Amino acid sequence: TLCVLAALCALLAFPARYLACVTEGAALWAACVLPAALPFIFLTALLAGTPLFARLSRLTAPLFAPFGVSGAGGCAALLSLLSGYPAGAKTVQRLYAQGAIGREEALRCACLASTSGPAFLVGTAGAAMTGNAALGWLLLFAHVTGVLGGSLLFALPRKKRVLRRDMPPPDALSAAQSVPETLAESVLAVLTVGGAVALFYAFGCMLTDALAPLGLPPAWSAFLAGLLEMTAGCSRLLPSPTPAALAGAAFLVTFGGACVLMQQWCFLSRTGIPLAKFLGMKAVQACFAALTAFALGTVFFQ
Repeated sequence: TLCVLAALCALLAFPARYLACVTEGAALWAACVLPAALPFIFLTALLAGTPLFARLSRLTAPLFAPFGVSGAGGCAALLSLLSGYPAGAKTVQRLYAQGAIGREEALRCACLASTSGPAFLVGTAGAAMTGNAALGWLLLFAHVTGVLGGSLLFALPRKKRVLRRDMPPPDALSAAQSVPETLAESVLAVLTVGGAVALFYAFGCMLTDALAPLGLPPAWSAFLAGLLEMTAGCSRLLPSPTPAALAGAAFLVTFGGACVLMQQWCFLSRTGIPLAKFLGMKAVQACFAALTAFALGTVFFQ
């Protein structure tokens, strides 16, 4: 309640400053997120409703059994790795709605299909923010290692689980019906992502302004801002890369920050999975990724 009131008071007291931040966040979404997110969300949604996706889920089922998810959940993880967080969360929600995965599996699947795409980590975080694409690949490796390592840890308490091995047959919808419906859903999904980016970009500006009088070290200030908006935190940590900065960026990318988590939860809330468990599992994955990035960074900068 205090955080909401503080944000509201800041917006009322300094409307020019923070409305401009909302505009900047919306522009960032329009320029960077929309061009990549919309086609991927649309195409992955179409793919998830085809017989090919069902066949791939059967073929990949043995590969993802150690993570406690079925082949369908594993395919969602692969789509997330290629496309990014929103596409992965949307695919998990769609699979749950289709009955391809149950609620318990949906939690493990949501964490496994919660990855940043290589375009951001290699192109933006690596080449653009650090000036070194090799550091982007290092972050990508640490990020994927954290997600997979944490997911394996969650699958260790092996109760007797019954995982669906076969996808249910896709709905017999003609292309003339399924394509417009999928397009409308995809546009609404990417608008939801845009709203989250614009809002949390402004919240990040508010937090930065609130922390300024405390005189915190720049790295700590950047990390705390990144817990709200991950991209902003990484952009402040990575221009002067050190092992600690790489570890902090790997933690932020894997955990996601409030903005990314809100984007995911807009879809995952429809599956009924517990938010507290999802956040706890993401925090463990982020710690795995941070430790991996710190170790690799120490070797890289020798």
